[in-house]
Amino acid sequence: MLLALERIATDPLVLAEFPFEWNYVRSIVRVSLYVSLAAVTLSTLFSLPVALVVGFKEFPGKGLLTSIINTGMGFPSVVVGLVVLFTVSNQGPLGSLELIFTPEAMIMSQFVLAAPVITGVSLAAVSSVEQNVRDAAYAMGGTRLDVALVTIKEARYGIATAVLAGFGRAISEVGSVLIVGGNIAGPNGTSKTRTLTTAIQLEARQGRYETAMVLGVILVVLVLVVNAIVVRLGSDEGGRY
Repeated sequence: MLLALERIATDPLVLAEFPFEWNYVRSIVRVSLYVSLAAVTLSTLFSLPVALVVGFKEFPGKGLLTSIINTGMGFPSVVVGLVVLFTVSNQGPLGSLELIFTPEAMIMSQFVLAAPVITGVSLAAVSSVEQNVRDAAYAMGGTRLDVALVTIKEARYGIATAVLAGFGRAISEVGSVLIVGGNIAGPNGTSKTRTLTTAIQLEARQGRYETAMVLGVILVVLVLVVNAIVVRLGSDEGGRY
């Protein structure tokens, strides 16, 4: 493994002699981004309205719902994978859709994992907006939608952090996507349901350390980009006051 690291460090084009490897790596990155971005987008569309309702309204069971959201942030991924696998299996309620071992099933599992994270962090951000901001919006004749948009604007940094946290949860997932996706690649080396994390696990286990290191570097770069976006948003937010 150390020799693989040394080769990559001294010769970044070490895999250039293996065109198959580059096609393989590109297809894995493409599948990973497709699955994670789709899951996070759907999670955001679901989670943000839930966070606004829970943050604005008082209703019976609000405390229980908040506890469920917070608990969901720590759901074991393998359990989520098993539940989704049963749901899309031939015996499950969605068996007729034939989603088992497809990117769509992986999106479902990542949605379940990312949604509580985005909801929980967004709820904290929305709840931190001062009441007088909402009162001022109402006083100016704003509708509930107007007040919600004002609240989102005030809590935008926290909401952006929530989305990025959800993306981090999704892109780094191994257990659930391995269960529902099957870690499948075609005979020509094109990934069908193989993601960066599952591919790293497989390649390292098979002793193909150079490929595993390249995939690992790509995953780390993606994480660093996410962190850089959060830091940039924080700097911009702080510069407004």
